[in-house]
Amino acid sequence: MPTREMAEFLRSRRDRIRPETVGLPAGGRRRAPGLRRAEVAQLAGISPDYYMRLEQGRSVRPSPSVLDALARALLLNPDERDHLYRLARSEPAPLRRHEDERVDPGVLRLLERLDRVPAYVLNGRLDVLAWNAMSAALVTDFAAMPRRNLIWFAFCDPRARSFYVEWELMARHGIAQLRAATGLDPGNAATRALVEELTERSPEFRRWWDRQDVKGPSIGRKEFQHPQLGRLSLDYVGMLLPGTVDQQLVTYTAAAGSPSEAALDELAERVAMR
Repeated sequence: MPTREMAEFLRSRRDRIRPETVGLPAGGRRRAPGLRRAEVAQLAGISPDYYMRLEQGRSVRPSPSVLDALARALLLNPDERDHLYRLARSEPAPLRRHEDERVDPGVLRLLERLDRVPAYVLNGRLDVLAWNAMSAALVTDFAAMPRRNLIWFAFCDPRARSFYVEWELMARHGIAQLRAATGLDPGNAATRALVEELTERSPEFRRWWDRQDVKGPSIGRKEFQHPQLGRLSLDYVGMLLPGTVDQQLVTYTAAAGSPSEAALDELAERVAMR
């Protein structure tokens, strides 16, 4: 049976689309700038009553074809489409609740071999499960963190706002990944506790969490202001690890010949001398 989370997600995606974006007239009085329910139903080829029941979380079970139609109508990206499917299923996905916190020994060896590349392993809610010395030297001493979680670090450690040059972008990206984790395992007590703590502690987290954005592991660039090395521009790669539910290996590298590459080389020398 569709959940309250699915209903909220559908509403949030509907509200963000302007009618003219999907070829509909923007005229007439609207309570909000987004699409009306009937317009989403029209675009998806389903009845307005059926869509209304979906948004109300009432007893309907959308088929894969309906979910695909909604994903097209609401312009969902691949991560959002996957999230919609997870929220719509009638039973929880099978998860290895005990094993998903353990990192495969082969991955741990890989982290050690990446002695000049900052790298760590995260789970879906961005707990840092394993890391190498370079990533600790780049970001923070993970072993000393009160809560070893990157979202918690972003909102609860004052150093994060100066460390991440584009702090808001990074924080909202992390929230979108955390939202995806709630779709993978809606009843996870640790994820729920993290969301509740951050909701209580941070007005910014509350506001951005309500946007219902969703994102999975990705590739991109982040800017850091390192306390010893200064400004760093690093490319990151997040790779979902085979045989796991949600673990991802994240690595950071710099463009060849760039000042950031020289700074990473300097960091590697400092780590090697410890």
